[in-house]
Amino acid sequence: MCGIVGYVGVRQAAPILLDGLSRLEYRGYDSAGIAVRDEQSAHIEVVKAKGRLTNLMQMTDSGRAVSGTCGIGHTRWATHGEPSALNAHPHYSKEKRVVIVHNGIIENYQELRESLVRKGYTFSTQTDTEAAALLLDSYYAESSAPSPRERALEAIRRMMIRVRGSYALGILFGDQPGVLYAARKDSPLIIGRCEGENEGHVLASDVPAVLGYTRRVVYIDNLEIACLTREELHIYNIDGEELEKPFVEIRWDAAAAEKDGFEHFMMKEIHEQPRAVRDTLSPRIREEEGGRVIDLSDSGMTDEALSGVRRVLLIGCGSAYHVGMAARTVIEQLARVPADAELASEFRYRSPILEEGTLAIVISQSGETADSLAALRLCRERGVPTLAVVNVVGSSIAREADAVLYTWAGPEISVATTKAYSTQLAALYLVAVKLAALRGSIDDAREQALIAELLALPEKIERALADKERLQWFANKMAACRDVFFIGRGLDYAISMEGSLKLKEISYIHSEAYAAGELKHGAISLIEDGVLVVGVATQPELFAKTVSNLTEARSRGAYLMGLTPYGQYAIEDTVNFTVYVPRTEALFATSLAVVPLQLLAYYISCARGLDVDKPRNLAKSVTVE
Repeated sequence: MCGIVGYVGVRQAAPILLDGLSRLEYRGYDSAGIAVRDEQSAHIEVVKAKGRLTNLMQMTDSGRAVSGTCGIGHTRWATHGEPSALNAHPHYSKEKRVVIVHNGIIENYQELRESLVRKGYTFSTQTDTEAAALLLDSYYAESSAPSPRERALEAIRRMMIRVRGSYALGILFGDQPGVLYAARKDSPLIIGRCEGENEGHVLASDVPAVLGYTRRVVYIDNLEIACLTREELHIYNIDGEELEKPFVEIRWDAAAAEKDGFEHFMMKEIHEQPRAVRDTLSPRIREEEGGRVIDLSDSGMTDEALSGVRRVLLIGCGSAYHVGMAARTVIEQLARVPADAELASEFRYRSPILEEGTLAIVISQSGETADSLAALRLCRERGVPTLAVVNVVGSSIAREADAVLYTWAGPEISVATTKAYSTQLAALYLVAVKLAALRGSIDDAREQALIAELLALPEKIERALADKERLQWFANKMAACRDVFFIGRGLDYAISMEGSLKLKEISYIHSEAYAAGELKHGAISLIEDGVLVVGVATQPELFAKTVSNLTEARSRGAYLMGLTPYGQYAIEDTVNFTVYVPRTEALFATSLAVVPLQLLAYYISCARGLDVDKPRNLAKSVTVE
């Protein structure tokens, strides 16, 4: 959610902070601010603004009006207190003895406020973060450690023990010029080493913020503290012991996080799906003497471990949950293993039954999704093996899972996921086919046919993209609609769920997904003249039934769009507008059918004049419950 950037080095910090924050805008925010230390005057200047980052840039002349080579910046997504300049970060104590930015939620902030008020502190904002700033100030003042750094580390450790909740913190102390501190619990934080003209260290909550300055980063783990200067980086655990942590190379480059001539990141990322799916599939399919085989050894999940799986849990939030819904059907039909799709936000609160032989697959683009991370930890506590399907290397879920199957989507900037969804599907197709082959539930000929279809998916996704002009015309026609229903059966219901979510996320049109057979059990009462019903019919054995349900909707005044593979032309007798996708193995049809639904949502949002990449109230990485 919130974005954090920090810098200490030889360059002026404010322009670097603002540039880094601009690369984190996709995370969602409602205000922004920076704090920069001027070493000449020992003054920390704090500038904050409500609304878009451009407001802060105008106030600071793109950072040129704020002097200093050490600073922290933040984009806030409001949780405690309304969006305002006052509630924006950074927050600070009296005379700016302590200045902090915070990503996460302090759960016991009210208790901390009351305690601090009794000590004589006063609060000026409604935020939970101010309580952390003043608590840190209190502990720093009480410390008798012999040096400023030791006092700071002691104060930070005491604060981390006292505070309940999640946080990534960037911290400045008023009496320590040229020093930046960071601490982390359950919210992502990375530190990069900058060379040359940018010499120093950069701190951020996500990779895109540092790509313009370095590709060498350290991932800060839970309950760790970092101390950064221009020349040095020291990392400590909560007991104060210094740690040795290696730098890793980021595979993404800065160009991967740019629009590359597209009007929006979302459209760029829609078009990157063929490449992303190919990159996820191809390295894990190898030629052997008897034919092609799927090799998942890079994940750390052995064939022996997979062979013993008797139940699969697919856990995720939002689009990742929809991936799980589709993968559930594919795994059950191919491997004949019971599979369940689970909402991560609900999973741990119902005391799930976790039996021996269960494999928990946790799906997340960022690898930092708070609910999914909590679900993974519960599974591990109960002794259930975990496999992460994530996009971000070194993320929390990737590090804590027993095995990790990376999706090579590259940076996804638009809040509405597209290529991450498609690569997650591709990764789970690999798991399904591999599991089926190991269990002997498919023969060699079927295995070879499925692998061939997997390898053909990227080219077929490219062909699905070729119909975008017709979809743009239809989207312009439908842009004023107020209600949309997506219906389908089996896998088509899972596709409908994702199509509906995409539309409501970026167009703000009320939209629902229904299993087509359930429409007449209540929701059909909402069908009236002008309501758009999108019927997804990719499964041959269910085609006639879905068309029948579309006919019921048409008889009540609905305007119908059909989505089906080439060759199913009988649907045109029923619907008003048809979109065709290339034929493929029916179990993999989700990968093709989702593309027109992504395009439909995109073009409707554009026609309504909305901010496609940064929809209101939404954040890319949801690191709080």
